[in-house]
Amino acid sequence: MKDIMLKIVGKQVSPGAEEERLEFVTEGKYYVVGDSIYLMYDESEFSGMAGCTTSLEITGDNIKMKRYGEGIGVDTEIEFEKGKRYKGYYDTPFGSVAMEVLTNNIVNNIEKKEGKGSLNIDYHISLRGLSEGRSILDIEII
Repeated sequence: MKDIMLKIVGKQVSPGAEEERLEFVTEGKYYVVGDSIYLMYDESEFSGMAGCTTSLEITGDNIKMKRYGEGIGVDTEIEFEKGKRYKGYYDTPFGSVAMEVLTNNIVNNIEKKEGKGSLNIDYHISLRGLSEGRSILDIEII
């Protein structure tokens, strides 16, 4: 396991609306098990999920994101794979909401041996009854 710094940029892009952008830098962990790369980091108040840990399991162009901890009521898991839909639940301060994610594209430029690089996930997310839109997540190991 290796200590790393991550630059995380999340963008929400809605037609006819101004792009919302959240950017922060945080400490994290990097490790490899078999064919999978793992990135882990603690969320902050800035992200709105203080007390929560996010874990990414990256296997080629398949990514499993898990969020767990005191900062959320129910652990959340999302799977990203280009062209595929994932159905699950997303935890909000008001309870769990049915969620559907359609992954538009994934660009994985992480050098496994170096523990450096970037990851880009472009996806549409629908939180039943709350919101629907396109999100882009850029994660850079710096």
